[in-house]
Amino acid sequence: MHNHPLRAALAEEMHLRRLPRFAAPCRLVQIVTVLEEAAADAARAHIATLAEQGREIVPVAGKYGVLGLGPVTLVWERHTEFATYTLLRGGAGDAGAEAGAAAGTPSRYAPSLFDPGPFEPALSAIFKDLPGAIIRATQIALVPRAAGDPTPDDLERWFASEATILCDVADGAGRIVSDFRLNPDGYGRLLVLDRGLERDEPAQLVMRLQELGNYRNMALLGLPLAQRLTPSVTDLESRLAHLTQAVSERTSEDDRLLDELTYLSARLARLVAETRYRMSATRAYAQLSTDRLASLRIGGVRGYQTLGDFTERRLVPAVRTCDSFSARLEDLSQRAAWTSELLRTRIDIALSKQNRDLLLSMDRRATVQLRLQQTVEGLSVVAISYYLVSLIGYLLTAIPGVHHDVATAAAVPVVIALVALGRWRMHKHLAA
Repeated sequence: MHNHPLRAALAEEMHLRRLPRFAAPCRLVQIVTVLEEAAADAARAHIATLAEQGREIVPVAGKYGVLGLGPVTLVWERHTEFATYTLLRGGAGDAGAEAGAAAGTPSRYAPSLFDPGPFEPALSAIFKDLPGAIIRATQIALVPRAAGDPTPDDLERWFASEATILCDVADGAGRIVSDFRLNPDGYGRLLVLDRGLERDEPAQLVMRLQELGNYRNMALLGLPLAQRLTPSVTDLESRLAHLTQAVSERTSEDDRLLDELTYLSARLARLVAETRYRMSATRAYAQLSTDRLASLRIGGVRGYQTLGDFTERRLVPAVRTCDSFSARLEDLSQRAAWTSELLRTRIDIALSKQNRDLLLSMDRRATVQLRLQQTVEGLSVVAISYYLVSLIGYLLTAIPGVHHDVATAAAVPVVIALVALGRWRMHKHLAA
C-alpha cells in the first residue's frame, strides 16, 4: 500500500481523548492546567517523569497516554491550550459506604466520599513540578444503583444548597449532582448516580461532563479580557466620533486630524491583535460546550435546576459579552477606516485644487513670457533689418554710379519684409 504520510497519525487521532472503561463504584480526580507556548515541552517532560514512576498502559505519545501508578490509573491528554490529568480508582465508593455504615451514619454514603486521600501518592506526584496553571480540579464519585439516592443531609454536606444542580442524564440512565463551586480543598465535586449505565456509558458520560466543564471554563477566559478592555473601546469610540465630526465640519487642520486618526487606528490595531485569538477561542469553546450539553440528553428533576439551565445562564451571557466586544472592535475598525478614507479624499481634493491653481499660475506665466518673447522677436526683426541694411549700404558704396542714400532707403522695406517672412516661416515650421 502506498499510504499517505499522515494516515497512521489520523487513525490514531480518532482513538485519543477517551477514558478507559470503568463501572460503579469508582472515584475520579481530574486536574486541568492551562499551558503557555513555552510550557508545552515542560508538560511532555512532566508526563515522561511520571511514566518512569509507573507502568505504561497506553504508551505516552504527543497528546495522549495512560499510566498505571499503583492502584490508580492516570489518563493524560494534551490539548491546544490545556492539558488534563485524570486519575481513576475503582471500588473507592464501596469502601467509603462501608466505612459510613460502620460508623453508624444514617446515610448510606460515607462523609469521606470526596476525600482525595485514596489517590495518594499519585496525586502528589502529579502536583510536583506540574507545568502550567490549574484552571479546574474536580473530584468525581460514581456510585452504583444499590447505594440509592443521597439524602437531603448528604446533599447539604457536600454541596451548597442554594446552588445545587441535580438532573437526569443519558435519558435517565444516570443522575448527576453538583454545585460547581470551588471547595476549601481546592476541588469541585461531582456525584454521578448509576441508574442503568452499561458497558462504555459510564466512561462516556464522565468524559462528556468533564469536557463540558473544561470547555466552559476555557470559554470564560475571554470574559475578563473583554470586561477589562471595554472602557478602552468606549474611549476610542468617543474619540472617533469627535474626529469624524471635526472632519465633517472642517474645524481643524487636515494634517493634525490625520495624525490623530493614525494614532487612533494604531491603538485599535493593537487591541484587535491582543484580543482576536482569545475571542475566537471563546466562540469555539462555547460551541463545543453547547455540543457536549446536547449530547448529555438532560432531563429535569422537580425542585432543582438542571445542568442545561446552569450552563446557559452563566455561559451564554459571557459569550454574548465577548461577541459584543468583538463586534464593537470590528465596527470601530470599519468606522475608523471610513473616516480615514474620507479625510484622505478631502486632502486629495485639496491637493488637486492646489495643483490646478499651480498649473493655472504656470499657464499665466507662460502666456506673459510668450508675449514678452513675441515683443522681443518684433524688436529682433528691427535689429536684424538694421544690420542687414547697414551691410547693404556698405556694398552699395563700393558700386560706382549708384546713389547710396536712395538705394539704402529702398532696401529698408525689402529687408524688413524678408526678415519678417523668414520669422513667420520658422514659426510655421516649429508649429508643424
